[in-house]
Amino acid sequence: MNKLKILVVDDNLDILDLIEATLESEFEVFRADSGSQAFIQLKENTPDLLILDYMLPDINGDEICKKIRQNVLLMNLPVLMLTGKGEVEDKVKGLESGADDYMTKPFLPQELIARIRMLIRRSSLNLDANPLTRLPGNISINKELENKLKTNEKFAVLYIDIDNFKALNDYYGFGRGDEVIKETSRILAASIQEKGQFSDFIGHIGGDDFVIITSIEKAEIISKDIISKFDSFSPNFFDTKDREKGYIEAKTRDGEHSKFSFPTISIGIITNEQKNFSHVAQIGSRGAELKGLAKKFPESKYIFDRRKD
Repeated sequence: MNKLKILVVDDNLDILDLIEATLESEFEVFRADSGSQAFIQLKENTPDLLILDYMLPDINGDEICKKIRQNVLLMNLPVLMLTGKGEVEDKVKGLESGADDYMTKPFLPQELIARIRMLIRRSSLNLDANPLTRLPGNISINKELENKLKTNEKFAVLYIDIDNFKALNDYYGFGRGDEVIKETSRILAASIQEKGQFSDFIGHIGGDDFVIITSIEKAEIISKDIISKFDSFSPNFFDTKDREKGYIEAKTRDGEHSKFSFPTISIGIITNEQKNFSHVAQIGSRGAELKGLAKKFPESKYIFDRRKD
């Protein structure tokens, strides 16, 4: 069974050693001694929990926490803030910045483990996040769409699917498939952050299926950016020898052997500008239809549903 990942950020090497020794039998521990190193580790080894010192040499823990809460891939990451003894103001700032709990140094190792277990358990109960990407799952997706319908807000939904994913997964194995899904989630998040707006939502339906909820005006802009980013990165999903050939050979769903080129991405865009939806299921059904049409093209494609009621 894979251990849960914990990132510990502290500029005191003795504290880092102590925490790692306390946790390593139960968790996979990663370390960083500065804020800049923390952001590198957060990108390369997305943890299940972050232990974050308030005072760091380059950027304080509360500022790091604020940035995390603005990142769609990290916004639900449990954060345990460490503060110096009696520094009440630091505790308050840490909690206000989005930390889930705090501990005062020095601390008892057994209390640290108890706090970590509590935060992970609470996170699992309160969040239907996908364990691979940590993006909100189906419960949160449906809730977001239901809120849009209740408020009669105009919106666009992007239903996103990776093409040729099964062939790649079969050929290289689940580990490579997981990397493709995680990289795709990063691409989607980057497109939202660069081309979207603060209120945009991204969710992971499961497997290689994702959802983005945005404004009608931003839907095509985001879709084009996703396709550009994905197509630029897609060849990297293949090993060098297969990348040079430009294809892999795998079985189709019918059991026939076939050649599959680099993965592409299909996006179906639906809006409530011309159609009134009364239920989330109607949105999902229309989105699946549009995404299916986009998948009929050999290249990455988005299809915008402009049909009226």
